Order: sequence, then C-alpha cells, then structure tokens
Amino acid sequence: MAGANDGTSRLRPNLLITGTPGTGKSTTAAALAEATNLKYICIGDLVKEKNLHDGWDNQFKCHIINEDLVCDELEDVMQGGGNIVDYHGCDFFPERWFDRVVVLQTENSLLYDRLTKRGYSGIKLSNNLECEMYQVLLEEAKESYLASKVIPLQSNTIEDISQNVASLTNWITAWRP
Repeated sequence: MAGANDGTSRLRPNLLITGTPGTGKSTTAAALAEATNLKYICIGDLVKEKNLHDGWDNQFKCHIINEDLVCDELEDVMQGGGNIVDYHGCDFFPERWFDRVVVLQTENSLLYDRLTKRGYSGIKLSNNLECEMYQVLLEEAKESYLASKVIPLQSNTIEDISQNVASLTNWITAWRP
C-alpha cells in the first residue's frame, strides 16, 4: 500500500479528511479517531493555538493561514503516522504525508442550511456553495495526490457519516505499510 510506495516506515496510516465547510469533516474525523485510536488534528484549531497565521481576513471572518508554518509544525508528527487531519483545503500539504485523502461532499441544499445555521452569509456563503457545486476540493485533491489515494464520500446524513466512519475504519484496519 501507500507506505511501501512512498518510502515511509509508518506503522499506522495518515488520513486527510477534506471538503467544503459544513460537509461534516470535523464530525467524521473525530468519530474516526475515536473508533481507530488515531490522533485527530484539526488544522483550524492548530492555527489558532499556535498562531500559525498571518492575521485576520475581515471579509471572510477567518484567520489567514500560513501554510509553511502549518507544514513545519506538523512535519515530525506526520512522519510518525497514525494521524487524521481535518481541513477544508488540501493542496499545500506534502503528498507523502497521506495514505488516504477523503473528500466529503454534501448536496447544496443541505449545505446551505448547515452554513446559514453557522452564521455564514454574503460572499462567504456563496463562495462555499459554489466551491461545493463545482467540486473544487475534489479537483484540488485529484490534482495534488495520486488517484489511488483520493476518495469522495457523500456526507448528507448522520447515516452517511456512520457508514463513512465504518468503511474508513475497515480501511485503516486493513492498511499495511
């Protein structure tokens, strides 16, 4: 599998759970970490805790992530394996870090409801809905990682999330370096 292909000696795989905000990344990643005893790393929380940003974006009401600082912070952790990384982007992480890249997808009507409940509006809401509609993150993942590592999964319901966690748990159990 991937461990043998990329020269790593990890004993446990690393997964990236990505997708548009509101697709269930954090819920899926946290449940998967609990089911598998892998370490859950939420990039948004890490950026805030370690000040791995270049300030605040007033238009989008979020930190401006410093991708180099994030990668420097995670390098040793990722080499060790056994991590589930949760972030809405994926093209700046080194390809060698991940054995599986999961792109969660949600129907736009459901995503709209989820994002408006979070207080998203205006350009932030429309940009995220367009991103999902045009499958921007799936394309980004396909351009950044080997096709064999990238899998899109539907994340519309609690049942979808449970099924995704179960199938990913099976994949992790079967993974061999």
